[in-house]
Amino acid sequence: MTTTNALEEGSALTLDFTKLEQVAKVGGVLPCAVQNADTNEVILVAYVNELALRTSIEEGIAVFWSTSRNELWRKGATSGETFELLDVLVNCEQNSLVYKVRPERGGICHTKNEAGEPRNCYYRSLDFTTGELRNLDA
Repeated sequence: MTTTNALEEGSALTLDFTKLEQVAKVGGVLPCAVQNADTNEVILVAYVNELALRTSIEEGIAVFWSTSRNELWRKGATSGETFELLDVLVNCEQNSLVYKVRPERGGICHTKNEAGEPRNCYYRSLDFTTGELRNLDA
C-alpha cells in the first residue's frame, strides 16, 4: 500500500455527518453523483457550482467545486485519474446532478490498492455485524 491513512484505509467507521453543514457554509453548490458510463457504477459524490458545471461542459471533463479548499477541482489534476464528461443528468427538482463519465486512464480514485492500481471510491463495505468496514479492493 502506498499510504497509510486511517480514514481512507482503516476499518473503523468514522462517517463525517458534519459535511453538509460545511457545504451549507460554502453555499451555491449542488450534490453531483458521478457514474461510470460503461459500468453504471457510482464512482463518487462531489459538489458542483455554476462555474464548475460551465467549466465541465466547456472542457469536456469532470470538474467540481472543492468545498474544503473553496476552489475548482479538476478531477485527476494531481492523481492523473481524469474523467471524460459524456452527459449531465438533472433531477426533477433541479437540485442535484449526475455526471456520466468515462475514466480516461481506466482508474477512478486517488487511493490505490496494494497493487498500486486506482480503485473505485466506494471500495469498502459496512459489516452489519461488527460495524467495521471491509476493504473490497485491497
